[in-house]
Amino acid sequence: MESTVNSGVILSVYIISFLIGFPCNLLALYAFSTKIHSKPLPTDILLLNLTVSDLMFLIILPLKMHEAASGMEWNLPNFMCSITSFTFFSTIYTSSLLLMAVSVVRYIGAAFPITYQKLHKPVYAIVISAVIWLISTAHCSIVFVIQHHPSLASNNSSTWCYEHFTDEQKQILLPVRLEFFFVLCLIPLLICVYCYLRCILILYSRPRISQMQKQKAIGMASGTLAVFLICVLPYNLSHLVGYIQGQSPEWRYYSLLLSCFNTCIDPIIFYFSSSIFRLSSEKFIFRNCMLSPSRFQGHEKKKKKSNACLETCLSQHCKWPLHAVQRKLVWYAERCT
Repeated sequence: MESTVNSGVILSVYIISFLIGFPCNLLALYAFSTKIHSKPLPTDILLLNLTVSDLMFLIILPLKMHEAASGMEWNLPNFMCSITSFTFFSTIYTSSLLLMAVSVVRYIGAAFPITYQKLHKPVYAIVISAVIWLISTAHCSIVFVIQHHPSLASNNSSTWCYEHFTDEQKQILLPVRLEFFFVLCLIPLLICVYCYLRCILILYSRPRISQMQKQKAIGMASGTLAVFLICVLPYNLSHLVGYIQGQSPEWRYYSLLLSCFNTCIDPIIFYFSSSIFRLSSEKFIFRNCMLSPSRFQGHEKKKKKSNACLETCLSQHCKWPLHAVQRKLVWYAERCT
């Protein structure tokens, strides 16, 4: 990459993404893994794959942190550069394709409920997930071609990881990136926009649909569009600009940093799309509130003070409304002390 980048900014973004995304996606992995062993829905399988994709991204992120901490120089073995870059990019596009698949499933369920019931089998979601992984990894295998093909591999330096391409490399890479923009970004984005707009219109046209379900649909649509518009689209626009200019734009690396926040926004989509993830999140929040004795005072008498402790935790610290406190009171009373 021909531009000079601020390694401190890059390192900060990597660290923030890791600290927020890793625990949230671990919680999602636990929730969806539990669900698929009971009665999995197609969306649960797709979201489980999305979680795995995010975790793979986060697992290799420490290597990118090491690169940023070294002033954007790659001091590790060259084969690790290829593996890191391949995983880094393929998981980004896997996430966008999986979000597209979730939006299609939601749309079919809302617009064609009879067809949805016929296709309501986990095996279809497994096949779709496998195809998505195949498409994204096949596209991103260009990393290995650019890095290791005898006629394309750069001989001038080994201190850069998938940057500073030669003219021969650009002749292959820039057209491939343009295809990435259309196939792996623009088309999935348009499909998601259409599916979620249709879902929202259908739900609001049916008076029997509860307000909560309508809000969940809006939450799903907002989260998905946020992932595309904030995390996926800016970086892929650099593909289009790079193809027109004949070289990568100077802002390309900073747009790539936005893709890291994908792992932080995806849990929002999980919350609105999966009841099992919402329940797991609630349990995690309650458990952590009630295992913090410093937040509560004057609870010497277990039976007498447990309800007051619970209400203090939920209403003051976890911001839960009173009716939610009352529903959870009995279940969580014993955990408070």
